[in-house]
Amino acid sequence: MSNTQVREGALPLPFSKDLWQHLQEETRDILLYGMGNGADKLLAVCEKKGIRISGIFASDGFVRGHSFHGMRVMAYSEVQSLYPPQGCVILLAFGSSRPEVMALFDAVAARYPLFVPDLPVCGENLFDAAFFAAHREKFAGARELFADEPSRTLFDLVLQCKYEAAHALFDRATSEKTAWDLLSAHSVAAMADFGAYNGDSAREAMALCPDLRFILAVEPDRRNFRKLSDYAAAVADECIIECHQVAVCDTHGEAAFDSSGNRNAGLCTGRTDTTVQTDTPDGLLAGRAVDYMKFDVEGAEHAALLGSAESIRRHRPALRVAAYHRSEDLFDLPLLLSDLCENYTFHLVRTKGFPAWDLDIIALPQ
Repeated sequence: MSNTQVREGALPLPFSKDLWQHLQEETRDILLYGMGNGADKLLAVCEKKGIRISGIFASDGFVRGHSFHGMRVMAYSEVQSLYPPQGCVILLAFGSSRPEVMALFDAVAARYPLFVPDLPVCGENLFDAAFFAAHREKFAGARELFADEPSRTLFDLVLQCKYEAAHALFDRATSEKTAWDLLSAHSVAAMADFGAYNGDSAREAMALCPDLRFILAVEPDRRNFRKLSDYAAAVADECIIECHQVAVCDTHGEAAFDSSGNRNAGLCTGRTDTTVQTDTPDGLLAGRAVDYMKFDVEGAEHAALLGSAESIRRHRPALRVAAYHRSEDLFDLPLLLSDLCENYTFHLVRTKGFPAWDLDIIALPQ
């Protein structure tokens, strides 16, 4: 794996090898840690790139004698008995930001080389050497839009996580400031929450914004929406939460939808089992001013921002935009925001987790 280090003040180009090129040259057995949709995606990429997977395992206590893609699922203790330290290479096939789960990752990484592949939550563009080279000028342009050195350094580190995927990189690819550290100076009395899930972000905002009295909460998944509506009813005396069961984008109409019933339900996941009504943020707000808009809409952020252009221009709210669902989000969304937001400053924040998710752009009106 490359020893390339991120340099402050310049986009680190080029890296020597991406994860996939490294794995193609690997002579040790390569094992997958984890099952499910992430492992499905990872196996498909490895097959396409000619990378042989020798086995799959799960944490002790999660193995019940089953198989996955024709491979018997081992317990991690069995892997330890079969392979000495450094005797195999491990690819993480699922993600988590829970401290107890990340501690398991750290324990594996202390014994074996552990890599965390960056597979897009939405879209087909894999972050590899070819993708990076094709968009290097856009990455460089997006990087220069961020207003402070911590944001630009984080940008570089996230790029390196996506490109090289070594476990050790992820500890550094976090920000000292949180989204709310940056938003705290911006008074919030009214909020638009696009991707409201079960009300968790509304709950967070209510706890941190003493002046908050109105939330436009938008959640397309019917099961999540039911929980959101129950929460809105429970806190009606504290804050008016106006709930809408639609998906936000840049058009009013109907679209195919993945109704998975969790945080990943959305328009752009590539899995569809129903349809959902769509609307624009501008249409839902109908001219009403909000001080803060949050976008976490599972890959539809670009379209949702386009559908918010009038509200952004007229009312100049602070913005929080998830920037990790698509491989192109890290350059595409900052460049789009620079067109939509006149006299704003842009910042990048991320909390620790694997892979390089939970990455947000914070746009603040000057």
